[in-house]
Amino acid sequence: MMEFERTLKESIDNFSKEKQDIHLVPCMASSDPTKQSRKNSHSKYETIEVVYLDNITKIILKRPEKKNAFSFQMYKETVSALDDAGQDDSVLTVVTGQGDYFSSGNDLNNYLRNYTGSLEEMVKDTTGLVRNLVCKVIDFPKPLVAMVNGPAIGIATTILGLFDLVYASDKATFNTPFSKLGQHPEGCSSYTFPRIMGLAKATEVLLFNKMLTAREACNVGLVTEVFPDATFQKEVWSRLSIYATLPKNCLALSKQLIRSEGKEKLHAVCDKEFELLAKRANSEDSINAIKQFFQRKANL
Repeated sequence: MMEFERTLKESIDNFSKEKQDIHLVPCMASSDPTKQSRKNSHSKYETIEVVYLDNITKIILKRPEKKNAFSFQMYKETVSALDDAGQDDSVLTVVTGQGDYFSSGNDLNNYLRNYTGSLEEMVKDTTGLVRNLVCKVIDFPKPLVAMVNGPAIGIATTILGLFDLVYASDKATFNTPFSKLGQHPEGCSSYTFPRIMGLAKATEVLLFNKMLTAREACNVGLVTEVFPDATFQKEVWSRLSIYATLPKNCLALSKQLIRSEGKEKLHAVCDKEFELLAKRANSEDSINAIKQFFQRKANL
C-alpha cells in the first residue's frame, strides 16, 4: 500500500471514530407549491422525492440534514428518477433541493464507508456513480430545469451547464472548490463553463474557487433568471406550469435538435474529466487535501 494511501485511510479512520456525525446547521423548510400534492410522489426513494404535478415531474433532493449532499444512494436514486422521468407523461422535468440548500455536492463522508478494496477501486466506484448522473443529464430527452433554491457546491454547480434552464433564488450561491480538495472539474464544466461565461471567468471559478452569487451567475450566463427568495417557489412554478401546457413532443424534439450536435462532444469531455480524476486519485496533493478536510472536520 502506498504511503499516501495509508496516511489518508488513517485520517479517515480517526475522523470516523471521533466524528461519526458531522454537525450541520438545520435547514428551514421552503415554501413549496406542491406541498398538497405529496400523494402523487413516488415512495420507492429514500434520499429524493419525486412529485408529478401540472404535467411536470419534480425531483427533490431530500437530505436537508446533510445539505442535500450526494451520497452513493442519492446518485443512484437520482439517475433512476431521471430514467423514469424521461419516459413518463410529463412535459418537462425539474430538479430542486429541500430546505436551505440546493446541494452541497459530493458527500465526502462517502470516504467513511467500509471499503475493503484499494483507494483506486473506491475512487473508480465513486466517479462511476457521478459519471452515470452526468451522462444521464447529457442524454435527457425532455426540457430539464434546475430550481436552485440555495447554495450549490461542486457537482451541484458544474452539472448546471448541462440543464436547459436554471432558475435561482437570490439566496443561491455557486461554488466549485475543486482545487481546495486536490480535485479537478467534472460535470463537463471544463467545456461548458468557458463556453457559457468566457475563459477568464471560467478559470476564476473552476481553478481559483471563485464563489458566484445568484446575480453574478446570471450575469455570466450560468443562471437563466433570479427571483426573490420569498416568492421563488411560487413564481417559478407558475411559469413552468405555463411551459408545461406546450406540446410535449414538439418541445422534446426541438430540444434534441438544439442539443444533438454537441452531445458526442459532451460525452467525450465527460470521459476525459473522469479519466483525469481517476488517474490523480492517488496523487500527493489530492490525498493531502482530503486528509486536511477530515482533520478540519474532526476539530470542529
